[in-house]
Amino acid sequence: MCLVTALVPITQRLHLPLNFEWKRLVIAYWAVLAAQSIFVSILLSLIAMPPSLTIHPLWQRYRRQPIRFVLVLLFLAVLLWAFGWIKALLLTVDVIAILELYERQGRVGLRHSLVAVGSPGAYFFAGFLLVLAYNVVIVSVRYPFAYDAVFNAADRWIFRGGTVSSLSHWALQTFPLGLFRFLEFIYFGMFWQIGAAIILASLYYGRARGMQFIGTVLLAYYLALAGFYLWPSQGPYYLCAAHFSRFPATLQTYSIEKFLISDAQRLWNHVPIHRISTDYFIAFPCMHIAQPLIVLWFLRRWKRMVIVLCAYDVLLTASILLLEFHYFVDILGGVLVAAIAVFVTARNDEERR
Repeated sequence: MCLVTALVPITQRLHLPLNFEWKRLVIAYWAVLAAQSIFVSILLSLIAMPPSLTIHPLWQRYRRQPIRFVLVLLFLAVLLWAFGWIKALLLTVDVIAILELYERQGRVGLRHSLVAVGSPGAYFFAGFLLVLAYNVVIVSVRYPFAYDAVFNAADRWIFRGGTVSSLSHWALQTFPLGLFRFLEFIYFGMFWQIGAAIILASLYYGRARGMQFIGTVLLAYYLALAGFYLWPSQGPYYLCAAHFSRFPATLQTYSIEKFLISDAQRLWNHVPIHRISTDYFIAFPCMHIAQPLIVLWFLRRWKRMVIVLCAYDVLLTASILLLEFHYFVDILGGVLVAAIAVFVTARNDEERR
């Protein structure tokens, strides 16, 4: 609450707009990310739970009413024509799952489930807007590249003379470009984990558990903001002089990193901006590893699900480094932030019990 109250006078003093790119944020979060998160939560449920609870009841219902198969195929065909096979498959699976939830719970139960999931979803959306705003504030008052050399030196000590950039350049020369496209998919797919965890925690444990999960994630973000204020850094892609000459321009990462450097410099030089966008400048600590660790803690009951998520997170760690988004020290900082956030919320939960 203190962060919310202080935001207005701080942004006014720094001549920053307290206005967001609402259309982009709402579509990206409530439409695109929501659809992807539902799909991932379905896959994780199929992995973790017995078919008698997932597939078998659905299959028996469709066998008794074959018209359902026809309607699903027609729906899929329309989506294929409109959006292509990836979006068509994702949206079709999502709709089938929501209808199945309605079949099992009824109208009242479905409404209850939507509230249980929507409340922590809205909490996260509001909290992340706050993070984006303070992210911009900090870059305006603290030189955003001040500690890049320090963290790079720490990496050199850990790797005995090597750096994240040297590792990335070696991988670029050794492996095909397709590997880096796959790593981008893994890197940006991290957010689907968060959405899926909101859905699973809220549906199986209740709204309070979903809110606790988001409270833990946001606490980690607030700790990351404090770390960014104390030790601002951008990432290896800023410090590496040869990064943009060696890194493939066809990758999405290339343009994102270039824009982040440019936007950070504009904010530091107090060039006026009209809206707060989705720019995220925090290198240390790495929230791209902190959030998946929090997800593992809250979904730890489902062992097979945890095994799959751990395998994904190993690939995620590789993508973080090889795409040069973070120093290795940032990852260690992310692990520490996740541990602190989980410890604080878990202790509060035990005290309430």
